[in-house]
Amino acid sequence: MNFPFYIARRYLFAKKTRHAINIISGISVGGVTIGTMALIIILSAFNGLDNLVRSLFNTFDPDLKITVAEGKTFSSEQENIKKLKAHEGILYLSEVIEENALLCYGEKQYIATIKGVGDDFVKMSGIDSMVYDGEFLLKDQKNSYAIVGQGIASTLSMGLSFITPIQIYVPKRTKNVILTPDKAFNRKYIFPSGIFAIQQGFDSKYIIVPIDFARELLDYTVELSSIELKIDPSYNQDRVQEELQTLLGNEFEVKNRYEQQEFVYKIMQSEKWAIFLILTFILIIASFNIIGSLSMLIIEKKKDIETLRNLGANLKLIRKIFLLEGWMISILGAISGLILGSIICALQQQFGLVKIQGGESFVIDTYPVSMEIPDFLFVFLTVLLIGYLAAWYPVRYITRKFILAYR
Repeated sequence: MNFPFYIARRYLFAKKTRHAINIISGISVGGVTIGTMALIIILSAFNGLDNLVRSLFNTFDPDLKITVAEGKTFSSEQENIKKLKAHEGILYLSEVIEENALLCYGEKQYIATIKGVGDDFVKMSGIDSMVYDGEFLLKDQKNSYAIVGQGIASTLSMGLSFITPIQIYVPKRTKNVILTPDKAFNRKYIFPSGIFAIQQGFDSKYIIVPIDFARELLDYTVELSSIELKIDPSYNQDRVQEELQTLLGNEFEVKNRYEQQEFVYKIMQSEKWAIFLILTFILIIASFNIIGSLSMLIIEKKKDIETLRNLGANLKLIRKIFLLEGWMISILGAISGLILGSIICALQQQFGLVKIQGGESFVIDTYPVSMEIPDFLFVFLTVLLIGYLAAWYPVRYITRKFILAYR
């Protein structure tokens, strides 16, 4: 057995002459344990929220979205767009038109975004599973219907009685100034068939209609705002994205799901690591107990240090003993914290101990957690680094005072 490790282990677990040293050592381990446990729980909670948000966005956002780099619309008759549709990696394709419009329902009004979609839209998204009232029906043999976001429906006090239609107004696309309101806007009626609830940003923004209805409302023929794609799972999505970008050129942008919501994902990651840094500083403060514990242990073991010096132990060996002692406190606290943190996270996953306030109106009613191995490794290494630095100070400076006195 390694001699410095053997001595350090004896010092850690053996009963000290002064009972206060045992208490401080226990407090040191406890502080590291609680700090490590908090880090794991917080990171797992952020992972759970991140996965939840991704799943909600994935319900609405396509695998790939093609938009024009400049301007609002482009023609579906362009040659490169026709070639795009023949790509074998594309499983489903939906042409999309988006435009802001004024919605009127009864006596209430609301500015929303009309999203006209193709027939394959429901196949490439999971929005039909997010319809909590009514059904996902865009058209039948005679009529077109709208799927409305929960926020819009709530603001307009909308029902699905098929008695009162939604009136949709959009400005006419003309260069001439029209002073008569009735002639300045295109107006169409449509009945809502369902109300969806995904995420507030979507629920308060979008009303989904058939693309033919949107084109007629906006006086479009072959114009598109975007093309949304579902990629065949057997194909590499990143490679397909590169191929489509090369095919379309710089005139278009091909974005994956992360790039479509890049700002949101960056904010979530920033929040996660900001909280991690805050808890790390708290852990550093808790690790000051290690300095106190090692300082008192070195003072108590002055006679042992003298004996080891007489037996031929050099300064480097003695410092290594106490450095390992401090490191073992961190390791013991880190392992205990990881175990306790994983147990608490597992209990939350299984039983949902911590509820979300007002969760009855949300897609889930308990805080989601997701434990990931990289987080455990990162936290463990962080605790070891903090423990090493906390042990280095007393070993480096205090031992110089008490060890060199016995030369």
